[in-house]
Amino acid sequence: MTIDKNKNGAELIIALSGRLDTITAPRLEAELKESIDGVEHLVLDFAELAYLSSAGLRVLLAAQKIMNKQGDMVVRHVNETIADIFDVTGFCDILTIE
Repeated sequence: MTIDKNKNGAELIIALSGRLDTITAPRLEAELKESIDGVEHLVLDFAELAYLSSAGLRVLLAAQKIMNKQGDMVVRHVNETIADIFDVTGFCDILTIE
């Protein structure tokens, strides 16, 4: 998985490509912890994300909890496979998906 970060003031955009799974989720979690202070608008761009596991869902849930306190979080460009995962797990009710 590759992680591209772009911070513009209080907005942080993180674009993921590849697989967000048990092996790569800790990297995303570390990147978020390092970068999320002072962020009021977090955008996760999944245009190039091919796979999402339960470990990735856990990281998304943790990020959403943090952003509920300091701003908002949006997940963009979700493919059909990941949209199905969000539907089955109920994450479509927790996350803002564009």
